[in-house]
Amino acid sequence: MDFVEITSLLIVLAALFSTLNYMFLRLPPAIGVLVVALLASMAVLGVDAMLPQSVMAETMRGAVTAFNFSDALLDGMLGLLLFAGALHVKISDLRVEGRIVFLMATLGVLISTLVAGLGLWWLVGAPLLIALVFGALISPTDPVAVLGILHSTNLPRSLETKIAGESLFNDGVGYVVFLLLVGLAFPAEAHTESGILNALLLFVREAGGGALIGGVLGWLVFKLMARVDDTSVAVLLTLALALGGYSLAETLGVSAPIMAVVAGLMIGEAMTEHVMSEETRGHVDTFWHIIDQVLNAILFLMIGFEIFAVTFTQASIEIAIIAVGLSLVARLAAVILPSLMMRKSEPITPEVIPIMTWGGLKGGISVALVLSLPESEWSTLLLTATYVVVVFSIIVQGLTVAPLARWLSRHHPAHPAPVAAQQPPMPPHTEDSPDAPQPPRD
Repeated sequence: MDFVEITSLLIVLAALFSTLNYMFLRLPPAIGVLVVALLASMAVLGVDAMLPQSVMAETMRGAVTAFNFSDALLDGMLGLLLFAGALHVKISDLRVEGRIVFLMATLGVLISTLVAGLGLWWLVGAPLLIALVFGALISPTDPVAVLGILHSTNLPRSLETKIAGESLFNDGVGYVVFLLLVGLAFPAEAHTESGILNALLLFVREAGGGALIGGVLGWLVFKLMARVDDTSVAVLLTLALALGGYSLAETLGVSAPIMAVVAGLMIGEAMTEHVMSEETRGHVDTFWHIIDQVLNAILFLMIGFEIFAVTFTQASIEIAIIAVGLSLVARLAAVILPSLMMRKSEPITPEVIPIMTWGGLKGGISVALVLSLPESEWSTLLLTATYVVVVFSIIVQGLTVAPLARWLSRHHPAHPAPVAAQQPPMPPHTEDSPDAPQPPRD
């Protein structure tokens, strides 16, 4: 099948599964598509098991294996999804929460990588570098899944900004860490020089270069949109920025995901500052909302069908269960330590740590990264473990994080502000004021 045929089939199936979810399951759209895709896949596997002469599962397995999920996401869909997600995160809110977002998107990813990697090395006996690669690929939270869930919750604005901002930036950081560890674990496949200094230089170049290109291109498009108030031109400018900027970043060897996030933040700021008419702003927002919803459905559909590429054995299932636990422990460590570092300047309310831990969903990026690994004796086990972690995260955590947030808001209401901050300044005493000093009575 060529590109057009594959794209057409994915859109048809995404539309069909979205309709089935709307009519019967009534789950959040992206999660519903994933559940329907998984049910359809398991039905095919069940028919194949009952009818030995059936070749349905083998045909599906061949089609899924031939389809390059990793390239489709990392080189095609990810830039559009990150750009669309960043449009609705305000830079002013990020400035307020910038320090904790930065710590969680950098230090948090490194902590999670170490905890998950060392845990897999200790519990399963995987080679240390292979285990650390696994830790790196499951550490980034998926902005597609996270932002979709945030739409259905009623979190405090500061907490929502923390979760959204971290999920948008830690993908780029996690991808760079993943590439560095893959270069160490598979030196024959690496395209960069090894060594700590080279790794640090690569990290700075990838992350800093991506942010710089995203900022410059975003600013240029920002200025153009302020001068050209036309709906079709504005939509084309944003689409060119998302696609062209992502391709340029990849060509220059810098982080394309970080470029897409920074560019999206710049355009979101342009929309917030009303540099265009309300009609144009509404059309641009609607266009990217539709792009986001369509690509979400296709992405979660592809995740559901990737089950045909996974090999389930007793050993792989046991490792997958361990991996689920490790991913949660690693996420908890990645939330607690940066939060404790910021506790003096930003008091931690009771709901922050549990919601950010349970709401740190994994998604298609982790699957794409594990599928991009070079072949090794651990490839099959890592793919199974990663897939189970992602499915558990999206379905179990994704469906329960909103009830958890509501429960915490009822049992742990936000702490009141300090008394000095709550009380308005006392009015000046006057003779008519009841608190004013009264003259002595005769």
